[in-house]
Amino acid sequence: MSSAPNSPGSHPTGKHLVVVGGGMVAQRLVEALRARDTGNVWRITVASEEAALPYDRVALTSFFSGRTPADLALGDVTLWDDPYVRLASEVAATAIDRQSQTVTLADGTVESYDHLVLATGSYAFVPPVDGADLPGVFVYRTVEDVAALRDWVQELNDRLDRPVRGAVVGGGLLGLEAAGALQALGADSTVIEFAPRLMALQVDEGGGQALNRLITSLGIAVRTETATARLVADGSGPVSRMEFADGDQLDVDVVIFATGVRPRDELAGEAGLPLGPRGGVVVDEACRSLDEHVSAIGEVACIEGRCLGLVAPGYTMAEVVADRLLGGQATFPGADLSTKLKLLGVDVASFGDAFATTPGALEVVFADPVAGVYKKLVLSDDARTLLGGVLVGDASAYASLRPIVGRELNGDPSAYLLPEGSAPAPGGDLPDDAGVCSCNNVSAGAIRCAVAEGDCADLAGVKACTRAGTSCGSCLPLVKRLVTDELQKSGVTVSNALCEHFELSRAQLFDAVQVTGLRSFSEIVTRHGQGRGCDICKPVVASILASLGSGHILAGEQAALQDTNDHVMANLQKDGSYSVVPRIPGGEITPEGLLVIGQVAKDFGLYTKITGGQRIDLFGARIEQLPHIWRRLVEAGFESGHAYGKALRTVKSCVGSTWCRYGVQDSVGLAIALELRYRGLRSPHKIKLGVSGCARECAEARSKDVGVIATDNGWNLYVGGNGGFTPRHARLLAEDLDTETLVRTIDRFLMYYVRTADRLQRTAPWIEEVEGGLDGVRSVVLEDSLGICADLDQAMAAHVEHYSDEWADALDDPEKLRWFSSFVNAPEEADPSLAYVNERGQARPATQTERQQSAVLIAGTTLEVRQ
Repeated sequence: MSSAPNSPGSHPTGKHLVVVGGGMVAQRLVEALRARDTGNVWRITVASEEAALPYDRVALTSFFSGRTPADLALGDVTLWDDPYVRLASEVAATAIDRQSQTVTLADGTVESYDHLVLATGSYAFVPPVDGADLPGVFVYRTVEDVAALRDWVQELNDRLDRPVRGAVVGGGLLGLEAAGALQALGADSTVIEFAPRLMALQVDEGGGQALNRLITSLGIAVRTETATARLVADGSGPVSRMEFADGDQLDVDVVIFATGVRPRDELAGEAGLPLGPRGGVVVDEACRSLDEHVSAIGEVACIEGRCLGLVAPGYTMAEVVADRLLGGQATFPGADLSTKLKLLGVDVASFGDAFATTPGALEVVFADPVAGVYKKLVLSDDARTLLGGVLVGDASAYASLRPIVGRELNGDPSAYLLPEGSAPAPGGDLPDDAGVCSCNNVSAGAIRCAVAEGDCADLAGVKACTRAGTSCGSCLPLVKRLVTDELQKSGVTVSNALCEHFELSRAQLFDAVQVTGLRSFSEIVTRHGQGRGCDICKPVVASILASLGSGHILAGEQAALQDTNDHVMANLQKDGSYSVVPRIPGGEITPEGLLVIGQVAKDFGLYTKITGGQRIDLFGARIEQLPHIWRRLVEAGFESGHAYGKALRTVKSCVGSTWCRYGVQDSVGLAIALELRYRGLRSPHKIKLGVSGCARECAEARSKDVGVIATDNGWNLYVGGNGGFTPRHARLLAEDLDTETLVRTIDRFLMYYVRTADRLQRTAPWIEEVEGGLDGVRSVVLEDSLGICADLDQAMAAHVEHYSDEWADALDDPEKLRWFSSFVNAPEEADPSLAYVNERGQARPATQTERQQSAVLIAGTTLEVRQ
């Protein structure tokens, strides 16, 4: 693209497009137009009321799990640095003059346009209920809304000595999302729905009953067929009670209205543009209004007689307008109102004619109330053509069913509904024109073409080429299957499945979890796999969740996923005892620290050993002793050394310029900074670093995954060195880096490795197998060839910001401490058969042979039994 300037007040050659609204469909329009406008025909101004860059509004609930507006930003944020794109943030459009073709903004700016696109979206509708304006009453629509809600509930949590009482008015998609948000904040939650069932617009009566059972089983109360009459406050304070039309009432501390949305069409109405009977700017199949110079897209557009509240039709409208602005003849193909989501961990999907309104339609239903599963297919009167369906509790068939709506099924319909193994699996290929990714309007043929003609050899390549699976992620399993099938047709042998439960490789599963935002194994295996998991995939998922910052490894369901060592945050030894390894960053330790470790070892009878990683291991601890040992160490300022995890182990260093007469840089200071930066970083395999203060290489940095060697001009960076069964020397990645650039490059290298390496793959073989080898890695982390460096930087920054010592956290949580006991009924008692022998003057557990000899040995000479 040309780099012609586009600052306010300048007028480079080209027509001017003004977009009012900075949401998801506005972002897609700008992205699509700039990708196609190779001649720079259009310059673009976007007027957005919000401060944040366009973000994924569908993922708002993830805001409560620590994500920020920046984390939710859509697409490549460098789009807004394009010289032909200007984003005016925090400024509303106040008037449109169609005669002069100008838009007036709230700051007084007047923008002339050659074409205007209204992408103003919708606002949250609040019914006329008395008390709806009381403090403590919220809507659930923007980042600002959810931030205010979070702050309110957290303040109540700090002040009240009981759980916060929350209520959500509205049992649709948004209402259940809001109920999940309240639950995530630790509040009790009740959903109040006027209709006879939850999600009345998406599921039928049977699906609603199943959904009700599933939601209530999660601890959320549900009241259907209930109308809210008024909200009441005690005195002049915030909301405290809800009163219903049937005379009943409910005590509350916070209320959220999620009763639907209304198009923000007031600007268009004031400009004289025709509006639909229920609001929205009336547009034709080209998304143009009565004024040929004005288009509308997304929720504000009334197309085919209605406003559409889903993102996929909005994206399609954006693509249509982009094409039309460049002289194309694209038309809106009709709305795909299929939806698949996971609400509070519950799968819900509907597609096609879900309510069987087609004359003569037949319904095939499978229901298992015990398992919480309801599935229905709607078929033509000859039971051959799929018309639609509803899936609740298990939507694994959605990806295969939705693309073939309107087509004949390839077998018995029950095969799509019954549990796995109960019926033959349906077969047959999807036709090329079948839609696979509704969010980005990608067909099966486009995916096949990307493989056969676009040289895409894996899922990541197809995603980058077609955008399939890059939005909600629900189509990823089907995309993966199409890619694999096409490669196999080309004679390529493809087998990178993680295990029998996941067809995705570890790297692909990492991408899927990151995109979908799922944070439990049950959710992940339900959406992206099958079965109950195994000893291969469970630890991999545990590692992925830890890498994405999903809380303590022993919190909730994650505890059961860990390997033996991670399970108790200690290294299991061959005799059944455990080792304790406190972190000693860079090998630097104070005399006071040495005394503490020595005293702990003495008090608990532990064998001590200085390791090759410049820290002290304590061997021979019983499982019930681990919390007591760590409490002493934590109180002295030590933290977990993660010797038990697939994570950063150590950063070895020489003494560098601090003491050595040959040192040219402060290797100790850098080693400590790097170890504190990357501590706790979970990865496909263990990671070791080394920092040498000069070319004499006393820290043996080139045998490490990341090695740093000081030069007179800065630092040389080496990567991919490994010990173990197949030792490798690290190879030079970059030379003479300053410290800031060095750290940023290591950040990116490690995050790129974490995201793309296979299970238990060290950095050396990963570099050999990753696309482009070492040169490819260099181009990614130094030249940003994939355009992901900002994301990698952000991911590492999030890791550093949210790091918390696992042992310190566990000591403060009685639930986590329950894992550390030898006997369930006597957690503090030691194994009376556990014997210790002297190992060069230090106690260690006895071997089996030594135990057998204990009966004839004199107590106190060779063998000492410790109670």
